[in-house]
Amino acid sequence: MDVARTEVAPRKRPEAAARARSNAARLGLLALPVAFFAVFFAYPVAAIVGRGLKADGAWQFGRLVDVLTQSGIRHVLWFTTWQALASTALTLLIALPGAYAFARFDFPGKQVLRAVVTVPFVLPTVVVGTAFLALVGRGGLLDELWGVRLDTTVWAILLAHVFFNYAVVVRTVGGLWAQLDPRQEEAARMLGASRLTAWRTVTLPALAPAVAAAALMVFLFTFTSFGVVQILGGPTFSTLEVEIYRQTTEVFDLTTAAVLTMVQFVAVGAVLAVHAWTVRRRETALRLVDASVTARRPRGAGQWALLAGVLVTVAVLLLLPLAVLVQRSLDAPGFGYYRALTSEDGGTFLVPPIDAIGNSLSYAVVATAIAVLVGGLAAVALTRRDAGRFVRGFDALLMLPLGVSAVTVGFGFLIALDEPPLDLRASWILVPLAQALVGVPFVVRTMLPVLRAVDVRLREAAAVLGASPWRAWREVDLPMVRRALLVAAGFAFAVSLGEFGATVFIARPDSPTLPVAVARLLGRPGDLNYGQAMALSTILMVVCAVALLVLERLRTDRTGEF
Repeated sequence: MDVARTEVAPRKRPEAAARARSNAARLGLLALPVAFFAVFFAYPVAAIVGRGLKADGAWQFGRLVDVLTQSGIRHVLWFTTWQALASTALTLLIALPGAYAFARFDFPGKQVLRAVVTVPFVLPTVVVGTAFLALVGRGGLLDELWGVRLDTTVWAILLAHVFFNYAVVVRTVGGLWAQLDPRQEEAARMLGASRLTAWRTVTLPALAPAVAAAALMVFLFTFTSFGVVQILGGPTFSTLEVEIYRQTTEVFDLTTAAVLTMVQFVAVGAVLAVHAWTVRRRETALRLVDASVTARRPRGAGQWALLAGVLVTVAVLLLLPLAVLVQRSLDAPGFGYYRALTSEDGGTFLVPPIDAIGNSLSYAVVATAIAVLVGGLAAVALTRRDAGRFVRGFDALLMLPLGVSAVTVGFGFLIALDEPPLDLRASWILVPLAQALVGVPFVVRTMLPVLRAVDVRLREAAAVLGASPWRAWREVDLPMVRRALLVAAGFAFAVSLGEFGATVFIARPDSPTLPVAVARLLGRPGDLNYGQAMALSTILMVVCAVALLVLERLRTDRTGEF
């Protein structure tokens, strides 16, 4: 007995020491992500909140009550919540049949259509708003055909939100649905349950975490909606994000903007906490099968009708607005609107509008590099599920930039980063830094599932053999996650390309990005400005679509959905 113990103990000590070195290295990897978020997220947000709620060096918390009791602000809070709930419910209603079709049916062109369905999600919200403006606005397709206008109505906003978030439900719920073992539901049918009863008692409980996670993400994106509401809502409708922008740039009331930022911060934090809980349930509560064996060709008239209905929905709701956008950009003979992009009018821009393409691509490349570096380090550090509370808490904090007001972050950059040692207000790097904040969560969520799928014993074996943590990661993890890393970089590039809320504050007049250029053109009267906005939106849409098609070819079953 004693001999056995003396033989086992020496083998365990190197493994324990290797594990301790690995944990220490993992915490060290968090240093850069923590510093990045502290300096370029927490500090600017805290700066603008402090500027708004401090007077003569003292906090004026009484202003919280004063602002929140204003009837106009109460209306904004109510509309923000109401339209987010309505958008979420409508998105689930329309997208769940699509999730089922993509999960359970095998049909020609499925992979291409899957990529097409995802295009709206990576489009900038400015382009989404512009596409629906071309469809339902003044002089739009509905106006020309039937004299119907839906711009400045809540229906235009709701439909645009469904357009934008359709892929969230299809990928999140459909991805899990495709991996559920259909034999469980078939067993219930053999025991006498009806099709509806079997689905309600077997499949629906298994899907519930994924449906809840998708619903929470849709609610988060619509609760913080900015570009869509800014373009389609007009002066009638205003979400918290739009109101923060208005109070900051038009009314110059930083106190009200700070209060609304705090309200949005608390609401987003609560949504993300619930979302993290549902994701943990989704990861641990199910046994999944290979998705490739669950899809089959539709059987019977009912399934073919369902597939046809999904295809019609995709065509009308997702493809038609994009097609109208392209058609409007070609209204001028001889590609007139595109040729006008090369001229400098001295009014809207200090440079020809076409320069915005090069600016956006350059900024997005730099932002992608930053996001991949910061997000990649964070994902490696978060790989272990038994990490401490600090690590798990930081995992949740990484999602905050997706929900906290980008307007607040952008304006906070101007306020906080204007004196040494961080006097960056006149520097071009501000734009990619703000864009990288949005890209980091996508990098982490894409890489983390793949990193967690790597057998930890491989890393431990490399460490026992004397490999440093860096060499172990390079030799073990990197070959397995290389494709996921490319997908993460692609998503970071796409979302950086379309970032608008923060960039609208910090992009210099001589270096506008594509979303900023589109918004400025739409803000000026005249058919030429409108046509140029449609042309720039089409260019931005094509770039995002190409990036997404490349991502779809790189995607693996273990790669995160978003």
